Amino acid sequence: MTTRKKIALKTQFQKVIGTTLTCSGLIIAASLSPFVIAQDATDQTIRESLRIDAGDLGSVLSEFSARHNIALSFNPALTQNLKSEGISGNGNPIELIEQLLSNKGLVVIANQDGTYSLTKSHQGLTEDNQTINLNTLIIQTSRSNTKKEDSPQVITVINREQIEEQLSISTDSSQALSNLLPAYSPNTQKLNNSSQTFRGRSVLYMIDGVPQSNPIREGSRSAHTIDLAMVERIEVIHGATAVHGLGATGGIINFITKSTRSNDLKQHMDVQLTTPTDDISSDTLSYKIGYQAEGSQGDFDYLVGLTNEVQGMYLDADGNYVGAATVRGDIMDSKSYDAFVKLGYWLGDDQRLELEVNKYQMKGRMNFTGVDGDRDNGVATSSIKGTPPNGVAPYNDVQTTSLFYTDSDLDGMELKAQIFHQDFEGRYGATNSGSFQDISIAPVGTLYDQSQNQSEKIGAKFSLTKDDLLDNDLSITTGLDLLQDTTSQTLVLTNRTYVPEAEYTNYAPFIQFEYKPIERLILQAGARYEHAKLDVDTYQTVAAKNGVTVNGGSPSFHETVYNAGAVFKITPTVSVFANYSQGFGMPDVGRVLRDVKTTNQNIETLIDLSPIVTDNYEVGFRVNRHPYDFELSYYESNSDLGSRIAEEDGLYVVKREKKEIQGAEASLGVQLNKEHKLQASYSYIQGKSDMDGDGKVDTKLTGADIPPNRLVTSWNARWSEKLSSLLQVNHAFSRSFDNDKLDFDSYTLVDASVGYKLPVGKMSVSIANLFNEDYFTYYSQAAFANDSFYFKGRGRNVTLAYGLDF
Repeated sequence: MTTRKKIALKTQFQKVIGTTLTCSGLIIAASLSPFVIAQDATDQTIRESLRIDAGDLGSVLSEFSARHNIALSFNPALTQNLKSEGISGNGNPIELIEQLLSNKGLVVIANQDGTYSLTKSHQGLTEDNQTINLNTLIIQTSRSNTKKEDSPQVITVINREQIEEQLSISTDSSQALSNLLPAYSPNTQKLNNSSQTFRGRSVLYMIDGVPQSNPIREGSRSAHTIDLAMVERIEVIHGATAVHGLGATGGIINFITKSTRSNDLKQHMDVQLTTPTDDISSDTLSYKIGYQAEGSQGDFDYLVGLTNEVQGMYLDADGNYVGAATVRGDIMDSKSYDAFVKLGYWLGDDQRLELEVNKYQMKGRMNFTGVDGDRDNGVATSSIKGTPPNGVAPYNDVQTTSLFYTDSDLDGMELKAQIFHQDFEGRYGATNSGSFQDISIAPVGTLYDQSQNQSEKIGAKFSLTKDDLLDNDLSITTGLDLLQDTTSQTLVLTNRTYVPEAEYTNYAPFIQFEYKPIERLILQAGARYEHAKLDVDTYQTVAAKNGVTVNGGSPSFHETVYNAGAVFKITPTVSVFANYSQGFGMPDVGRVLRDVKTTNQNIETLIDLSPIVTDNYEVGFRVNRHPYDFELSYYESNSDLGSRIAEEDGLYVVKREKKEIQGAEASLGVQLNKEHKLQASYSYIQGKSDMDGDGKVDTKLTGADIPPNRLVTSWNARWSEKLSSLLQVNHAFSRSFDNDKLDFDSYTLVDASVGYKLPVGKMSVSIANLFNEDYFTYYSQAAFANDSFYFKGRGRNVTLAYGLDF
């Protein structure tokens, strides 16, 4: 790196830190002023114009609560056969619910954990549980009833309304995340989510707490395991955390599925059609249909959902077919379905049992084949019509099953128990890769094969929370997590073992404290002991890896990871926070095992199998004061033995290197008035690794590891009771790397959508890439210099959708 580049980088980073500190000083100074403190007091009395609709009482209460981010739960039997006459007023949401229930023998109570419950009025209330906190939003992923406003880490909650807005633009779940989380890498627009990191580290994807990521053989398929139509909200914890165990060195993305909102049978159906604005044909059309039904009978409730989608080919801004990822798997030219069932039973007012099953599959249709591009001459990878000459269709096939039991009043404590099972299969397309060649089967260069990952997870999670200690100032959560992950990779056309079966067994007890020594200060601390063992039998590598025999073994790992954080509320709506947390991860074990080339190797002594422990430091502040909310944070993420994927002779290998990442995030929301809201989020990130082993991190991380600096803005408008709109702009800033071939050229994408409520149902019209930006994706430009992966991004396309509740 030249001295000029070093100085430029240092100057850029200093500017970001300087801006961060300056803004922090201005906001804090303003917050301490008597005017602002007085304004805060005034804000607490703001009255909104609200309405609860007429209809089934349980249904309208659930919908109203969800709309105002109120965590309200109740046994459906309490509202059975009760109706809402409809009510409106200029009060706060809880007051309006209380008015509605005043003649129905029910009352709403505020629990100590910030959630709300319904109970019969004759059961009586205490002074404590009548306290109302309108801004409370409990983060389920935290496992310790942490309120969003009290978290020492940055947490983003993507609500149902935002999900539906994104689904109207694109059904790709990774695209929705990329549009809403600037610290998340730009979408690859492929089934393979390689290099889609979060804050430059691995993401732990979950469905209701069940891990979807496959870190033992990371095949980069974890981002596509559920249709967002089944999801109520997405909770995102930014930065390393060990609260859910293996894999969250960069953060957690937890998909919280829908729950029943109605006593009576309630159904929903929607259809969606997407087409490019040029060259409309049967090959380029995409369509989707979905159905959901929910209801309850006595103590039993249910929700079922089914979606079916067919994706056509994508066109770039010039009207050419986007290159097909024939080997890694693609979203375009595919078909998918999702079948979801959730069954619940109330054993009592405080006890609930819930069974959930989700079956998801996305499979290529194999109507097109990718054609290599030419990076040096700016020629994009393309597609030609015709079935690939070898193999069968690549796919993702995932089934997630979980059983929950909750008791919110177990001798004054809250018990949560969950057992789960996940079956994952990820098949890749056929290729004559050098690593597949075996002269005993076919001449070198002529043997086509395709690999398939299999992973089966069985696990359990238990937690017990006591939150009324020391006069309600101390909360303690303790628990135990159990996991067994059995993973392998096969070559399906020749029935060979590519990666031997590895069984990862883990148990992890943990404890978490939250203490409020004074009203304005929240302290959090915790520890988690990770005990992990990896069992691998003696195996033989494939011929291309010299066919060596590797002695099996059972290496074990022990690590205690810690977290500690604090939130200080300068005023009721302005706070500063600081946090230290550690994440626990494993390198790509499967990739390490399959790449052994030297004889007399032993599983027990392979240093590349050592765990990844990531230290995450973060400071920041947040403001949540009508009519705006603001959050700013700075973080550092360091690991002494990180994991980096590098390309060597056309193959991808694991490099265990020291890695350091620094970044800053900012978000600002302004409610201009009741009808219009502006939102802006920015992420700055840089990182380096120690590639030469001299103990110094002096080589820039590439697009395979870190996202670009990004700015995401949006404008939501409700022009009337029937008409609404969304305009969003996503800009990825240019970035240079030590390897000039990977330098990234910036691009800007603009999306727009309009929704209109008809006399029956609702329709929407959306345009993605409104100005038909001509660009190569970030992954194609900055991850690897590979002619096969030199993909252009999708050009302008229009989506028409219609939904009906009945």
